Amino acid sequence: MFFRKKVGIDLGTANTLVYLAGEGIVLNEPTVVAYSLEDKRILAVGEEAKEMLGRTPGSIVASRPLKEGVIADYTTTSAMITYFLKKALKGKVFWPEVMISIPGGASQVEKRAVVAACKQAGSSDVYLIEEPLAAAIGAKIPISQPSGHMIINLGGGTAEIGIISLGQLVVYKTVRVAGTKLDEAIIQQLRKKHNLIIGERTAEDIKRKIGNALVSEKEDYKEHVMEVKGRDFQTGLPKILEIGEKSISEALQRPLKQILEGVKEVLSQSPPELAADIVDRGVVLSGGTALLTNIDRYVTYYTGVPSFVVDDPLFCVIRGVGMALENLDSYKEAIR
Repeated sequence: MFFRKKVGIDLGTANTLVYLAGEGIVLNEPTVVAYSLEDKRILAVGEEAKEMLGRTPGSIVASRPLKEGVIADYTTTSAMITYFLKKALKGKVFWPEVMISIPGGASQVEKRAVVAACKQAGSSDVYLIEEPLAAAIGAKIPISQPSGHMIINLGGGTAEIGIISLGQLVVYKTVRVAGTKLDEAIIQQLRKKHNLIIGERTAEDIKRKIGNALVSEKEDYKEHVMEVKGRDFQTGLPKILEIGEKSISEALQRPLKQILEGVKEVLSQSPPELAADIVDRGVVLSGGTALLTNIDRYVTYYTGVPSFVVDDPLFCVIRGVGMALENLDSYKEAIR
């Protein structure tokens, strides 16, 4: 008897996670591809390619094939999915069934691009599940009940905001501002305020270590600082600076505000009964950017609705994709 493997993929702008039915999460790698410009050959994918970001010679390009949650470079994405499938299935790709997460409210063109990229990578059936739904399933929210649950999935390229009831999205919005935009804001801030030029990887490092959405205003508050290495904007020479978290927090306010506008918009469109449920239950935050210090307090402070971050927010969507994949029948409504 021949059993087809079932594979779940959370294809993110920053990280891609792969789930194998019966085995759990088998792969967690950066969504980065390095290829040679001369013969369009793919040189490295994932962790290995991320090491090359910002460090490549002219003939090699290391890039992220997804921009703001959408496939920007079709050929590279397809090659990357093939690579991840091979790695997860240990080289034995026998037409697996694939379930893949897509941004809530993705257009037909975006959906077709994802399906085509998976088919080209060798999968037989492709199921699509919207990210807010997958995140809600992964956060163990009982989505099939007739009650309102609000989830904000903060990824690398998009912030997915959705209100779910009876297993479907009632109101949702995809804000194309998330982790990568926060990194860009840090890069701009250091350039403007401190005349220091840094790369993407350093910016991400700063965000992880001293990024803070809501810095305490107390006088006795001890600010966290970090040593940052980069290049001086004026002299062009390498330079080391001590940066405090207040300066970084100030940089993060603009992109965070754009996400907050989306949250307010979704709340303002929600039916009153569901709004009442959300005030009772609070807002659930998931996704890698939910690891930003005090992001839950930031949402609570500006919306007045209690918010909390789920355990392991980075794995929330892929856990949901995996659960839906193993119980296809019970999640029929959620799957496209």
